[in-house]
Amino acid sequence: MTDPLLIFIDGGDDAAAYPASRMYGMTVASNATLLMKFESSIGSGGTDGSAADIVTITTTADKELTVFKAIAEAIEVAKRNTKNKGFITICDDVNSVFAHPNILSCTIAIDS
Repeated sequence: MTDPLLIFIDGGDDAAAYPASRMYGMTVASNATLLMKFESSIGSGGTDGSAADIVTITTTADKELTVFKAIAEAIEVAKRNTKNKGFITICDDVNSVFAHPNILSCTIAIDS
């Protein structure tokens, strides 16, 4: 099994790539908003050990669960496919490339 990188590029040309195994989880924060939480990429760990990177995914209203499932499925397919590219572009605002048509944009917060 492979551990694909999940790639995010926001509108400000900030970019991040995380191995799927470093994802703590996804939550629906509010209508049209998913939060993906990853192990800190800068490794600070925070003073209480809870520091993490957060990628906020904006979706079409009321399509959060659809996007949630599509991301999970894309990760699972990539892990099982020996011919995968080694990465999944979840959100690329700059080039308008998204893992699902209901993903509209993303923002990246490092070690928040």
